[in-house]
Amino acid sequence: MTGMAWRLGGCHCGTVRYEVKLPHAFEVEDCNCSICAMSGNIHVIVPGTHFRLIQGADKLSEYTFNTGGAKHRFCSICGIKSFYVPRSNQDGYAITWRCLDNWQDFDVTINRFDGQNWEANADSLAHKSKADAS
Repeated sequence: MTGMAWRLGGCHCGTVRYEVKLPHAFEVEDCNCSICAMSGNIHVIVPGTHFRLIQGADKLSEYTFNTGGAKHRFCSICGIKSFYVPRSNQDGYAITWRCLDNWQDFDVTINRFDGQNWEANADSLAHKSKADAS
């Protein structure tokens, strides 16, 4: 990936803040699994080394379901899930695209992901948390 830089993001109230290393142009996943569909979450998956929580760790709540593999973390003040650990990439993070500061300024390609049939499709995401993933 070219043009990599640390970008800021966080929750609605500003309690949770993070940095994520991303290029200006990147792909996001528009997943139709039950939780992403209900919350409207469109996210970019990054390696764990490309994410740094700056503040708000003590205000994060966690929700898991089904296998418990995904760690859905949200601000206990405003309720926004600005990032989480995805089941498909437990060594990385899924960053909610629209929780990035100036999210509309990025050159984003939206990919539809069939999360309703997660078991059949999860392998297509496995590479996204690798440091050389594109």
